[in-house]
Amino acid sequence: MANRPVFFPRFDAVGVEERHYEFEWFPGFAPSQKRKCVAALHDAVRRERPDARILEASRRSEIDAGKALSAFNLKLPVGGTPCTVEAVFQAGKVFEGGVGPFPELGTRDPKLVRDVVRARSAGHPLVAFETDGVRWPLLPRTAFYDWLYLKALVANPDLAAAVETYDAFTDIEFNPERSLNCQARSAALYRSLVHAGKLEEALSSQEAFLRIHPA
Repeated sequence: MANRPVFFPRFDAVGVEERHYEFEWFPGFAPSQKRKCVAALHDAVRRERPDARILEASRRSEIDAGKALSAFNLKLPVGGTPCTVEAVFQAGKVFEGGVGPFPELGTRDPKLVRDVVRARSAGHPLVAFETDGVRWPLLPRTAFYDWLYLKALVANPDLAAAVETYDAFTDIEFNPERSLNCQARSAALYRSLVHAGKLEEALSSQEAFLRIHPA
């Protein structure tokens, strides 16, 4: 058995409800095994919420929109150049001792960017994020990642429209014991902001986003 979070957009306030579900885990790295895990997790959700419209927002999704919503695929324009959310996030890390950010890496393959940043920053604590010359604090903990992800959704209106047709989001690869940021949570936050009529205001500036973001 495994336990994973499912993210539901809140409609009574801006925010995300995170609920954990146990389900049968199918070990192995084959795509077919991952799909079985996704199906088992979604079945667990539907036993509690039969009408839930659930989207696996990752490269493991069986739905094209779900695959496109992976931070490794979803792109936003940075300086007029399309860059993946994951690459911009990794390249935006700033470490103690003046290490980073790494804007020159933003257009590269996100896996490569992650590995390069990890090697260059070895032994240096993370102190902030930065993109487009704007410095972001570490708190709220997911704010910078959420900002990038929501900006990318706005830049991809077809995918944004797809997100609005779901009311629960999963990422089968996300394990909260090992990771902090999650594309499924960010997708749920987008849905909540749209419902509250706060999306445009939230993305108008860093100050507005940090004020509205559910810390």
